[in-house]
Amino acid sequence: MFNKDFSPLSNCGESWELSGVPGNISEVGNGFLAGNTLQELIEVYMGDLVGEQVFDRHGMNFPLLIKFLDTSDDLSIQVHPNDSLAMARHQSKGKTEMWYVLDAEPGAELIMGFKRDTTAEEYLEHLNNKSLKDILRVEKVQSGDVFYIPTGQVHAIGKGITLCEIQQSSDITYRIYDWDRSGDDGKPRKLHTEEALEAIDYKARDNKVSYSEKLNDPRELVRSPFFKTRLLCFDKILKLDYMFVDSFIVFVCLEGQCKLEYAGGSESVRAGDTILLPAEINSISMNPAGFCRMLETYVP
Repeated sequence: MFNKDFSPLSNCGESWELSGVPGNISEVGNGFLAGNTLQELIEVYMGDLVGEQVFDRHGMNFPLLIKFLDTSDDLSIQVHPNDSLAMARHQSKGKTEMWYVLDAEPGAELIMGFKRDTTAEEYLEHLNNKSLKDILRVEKVQSGDVFYIPTGQVHAIGKGITLCEIQQSSDITYRIYDWDRSGDDGKPRKLHTEEALEAIDYKARDNKVSYSEKLNDPRELVRSPFFKTRLLCFDKILKLDYMFVDSFIVFVCLEGQCKLEYAGGSESVRAGDTILLPAEINSISMNPAGFCRMLETYVP
């Protein structure tokens, strides 16, 4: 879809577009700071880059992780711990996330929480009987669908789906069930049954996001304590004011191309690009070449 270069890998299902996760930190792609890491930029520019309130809360840790995911098989059923549990166990943040579906094969499905309220005992019974899917909510998906996945919600991405994921900067995942598959070494991959028990929210919740797309009018998709995301669909100049937003802005271009113009410069943006706008830039104009679709995210 985006012609990402994932060499030397023979296959790739995840592309981390903007990351401050230790060991996987993004680098600037162009301009006079090209080659510098995100960590180095925060060290130098601090609140001017990420926003004063963001720097006060997160310090040198960039708070979001942006990914593209592409599935050729059903992914494992998993859950993520909340901030307090993740900090106590892993000295890490939790992992609240959202998905914007870019493409889905006919009949493609997601797993998203429980069909009805359940208990840990009932959950374990179905897990041990290999009938866990019987009590989980299965959603047919198509391009443009949006899902909000708070910590504690059991979930899985089915095969044949390409999506953009926006999440807290954390790589803590508890794998609950992996469809009895073997890993590359021929052995079953490790499950985190005990760790997941305390992390799971056993309530039934419908977290599919309802929204209406409107041309040249930004539409809010998700507002959480961790990130706010809007969908921008436009075919004429779109002016955006961030005077009262004390945060960096992340743009993920999903379709089309445009020129992002700001006082003192501009950047060309095309489908597949991720742009980090420093907090000190308070207003921009998006000048599209035809139709353009973007996700806009910041820390509220």
